[in-house]
Amino acid sequence: MSETTGASYAAAGVDIEAGDRAVELMKEWVKKTQRPEVLGGLGGFAGLFDASALKRYERPLLASATDGVGTKVDIARQLGVYDTIGHDLVAMVMDDIVVCGAEPLFMTDYICVGKVHPERVAAIVKGIAEGCVLAGCALVGGETAEHPGLLGPDDFDVAGAGTGVVEADRLLGADRIRKGDAVIAMASSGLHSNGYSLVRHVLLNEAGLDLDARIDELGRTLGEELLEPTKIYSLDCLALISTAEVHAFSHVTGGGLAANLARVIPDGLHAIVDRATWTPDPIFDLVGRTGQVERLELEKTLNMGVGMIAIVPEESVDVALATLDDRGVEAWVAGEITDRGEHATGAELVGDYA
Repeated sequence: MSETTGASYAAAGVDIEAGDRAVELMKEWVKKTQRPEVLGGLGGFAGLFDASALKRYERPLLASATDGVGTKVDIARQLGVYDTIGHDLVAMVMDDIVVCGAEPLFMTDYICVGKVHPERVAAIVKGIAEGCVLAGCALVGGETAEHPGLLGPDDFDVAGAGTGVVEADRLLGADRIRKGDAVIAMASSGLHSNGYSLVRHVLLNEAGLDLDARIDELGRTLGEELLEPTKIYSLDCLALISTAEVHAFSHVTGGGLAANLARVIPDGLHAIVDRATWTPDPIFDLVGRTGQVERLELEKTLNMGVGMIAIVPEESVDVALATLDDRGVEAWVAGEITDRGEHATGAELVGDYA
């Protein structure tokens, strides 16, 4: 009788050995993120974090968030650059957590690929680990899943979840905001990780621009601009809390500046942001001009040069700006909190860009 070969996991497209190799390659990067509260190492079924560290809090509130980086992953795939996308992931998760005043504690990631290329996966985790160091949190675990047949061999996506902690009586938010508070804008590092479906449609699909082409107004190639990592503000925001009175933060992500700022404005009050206080980076003009995108549509989709907002009382403005300047964060007073009056929304942009 002739022998037959039955079906196998490998024949179905899943390479377990490649996955094991990826884990070995990423271990050195994960180790760099460890905090004293982390127990065990990479490879367990669950990441362990010593919660006894929270005993120093009177009433600790855990803050959690989860996110991905959207279609920015397609730019990384096309360019074959995988060690920056992790910065974006950490920023999208941990900068949401710090908005309420919480200190980032730990994070987990999920990487889904069509085919495991160990060095590629390790590069993604390297970026995540470097982002965690910048955010002050530990990377306690994650998952790499291989989905042949659903994703192409070079396709991938990333997602993450994080946890932070804040003392209950130091929780930031709408209830602290008062009329007369100042709106401080912190500069973004570029597009961050929002609106890439619009950006890709306008610049790549419609205009047919080459990612490797140098764009004079950007001062670098289009691909380098589009892969610029999202700025991680977590430690900057925590430093601001320690030196100045802060009433609220707003992380400017999907929906744009006005919509995200409105999320933290209480009923009866209104935030007015003056466009004349800053000039958006050239990439925003390039997208708008190339695609003939109306300004309001751009502002609903992209951050327009502002990645984080701090709302502080007028008497804290000087120390807040000094703190951010000391940390190398470009920041300025962009507006103020007023009565709602006839305004239909909680925040609006007025005037023209400088």
